[in-house]
Amino acid sequence: MFGKRLAEIRNSKGISQYELADRLKFTRTQLANYEQGKREPDFTTLITLADYFNVSLDYLLGRTDQKSIKSEKIMQNVLIYGREKENLTPEEADYLKENLYMLRKYKALWRLKEEN
Repeated sequence: MFGKRLAEIRNSKGISQYELADRLKFTRTQLANYEQGKREPDFTTLITLADYFNVSLDYLLGRTDQKSIKSEKIMQNVLIYGREKENLTPEEADYLKENLYMLRKYKALWRLKEEN
């Protein structure tokens, strides 16, 4: 059930296995194995995935169909890098969002220049 739920959540967010692996510092093969039921994640990985998708562990493991966790626990302005979480102020979140937008914009331009 875990693999099916993971694939379902990932696809509902429009995130490829490659993107998710990159964002959480996993390998694409690792995620594929989880989704296909070939391997099971450790506790830290389960928590990282549940936090990233903002769902309960019970939902991720198929113990409930209720996706959301209690409203007072919903994460806002949380940066996850590797397996570390950082709570951000609204100003920090806005700053990072703007800079990420600019980085992606310039990377796209650089790719176009390299292709030409």
